[in-house]
Amino acid sequence: MRLPDALARFNKVVTNPIQRTWAPHLAPFAIVEHVGRKSGKAYRIPVFAWVDGDRLTIILTYGRNTDWVRNVQAAGHFGLIRKNQHYRVTGPRVVPSDSPDLAPGAKIPARLFESALLGTLRKD
Repeated sequence: MRLPDALARFNKVVTNPIQRTWAPHLAPFAIVEHVGRKSGKAYRIPVFAWVDGDRLTIILTYGRNTDWVRNVQAAGHFGLIRKNQHYRVTGPRVVPSDSPDLAPGAKIPARLFESALLGTLRKD
């Protein structure tokens, strides 16, 4: 399943600004910090993220072709704020939601969606 594009547009304007206030503090929410590959503008996107050691799993609720996913893959890294901790995530890659590489906590909610983004965490 993939959430509808209309919901993505609504969330971008209405919900995301609200979630940015509490998502960096309350797991499994987190904030992805990245730079637009064309605009060079800095963005902060609330996401669902699970950590297992130095492995990160983000469920891609709007699919693998969203701008932020393409931006972080093109850059090869991005920032993440989770539980008030800042991280640098390297090697972002998209995998099917049934991949054995997903963090254990993400496996059940990932079943509802097609794909997830994996990366390696480095503490800032």
